Amino acid sequence: MRPGSLNDRTVAPEARPQVSRNSGGLMKKLLMAALLLAAPLHAQEDGQVASATGGVLRALDKISGNTIDLEITRGDSQSLGNLQITMVDCRYPVGDPAANAYAALEITENDSADPLYSGWMIASAPALHALEHFRYDIWVIRCSTS
Repeated sequence: MRPGSLNDRTVAPEARPQVSRNSGGLMKKLLMAALLLAAPLHAQEDGQVASATGGVLRALDKISGNTIDLEITRGDSQSLGNLQITMVDCRYPVGDPAANAYAALEITENDSADPLYSGWMIASAPALHALEHFRYDIWVIRCSTS
């Protein structure tokens, strides 16, 4: 074929439309972000939260590999090794204490007055606000109502 003939379909690079190869990935990320932002709004519309009488935590001893479940009444404390774990509050969606529980905890070492951890842990996202400790991982399992 000769250049310039009717069958020559060569187009100069600057005349080609620019298509991002990653535009599909960006759209997926935007869609996921929109869904994640909409989920709490949906949960707020569905109902209210209630405070439970206590909660169930699970602890992993990173050295031995053993796990233990701790049932702690609101306002009470339990010991785990050299840690003192206080359940300040445990809240859950009304009608379903096992779903989306979140607990306010204060965790201190026995020989210290300063807390290692003070804040809310969320059962559905345990890594969101986790305890930073060399030996133990602790996370919320559910609230208890009895």
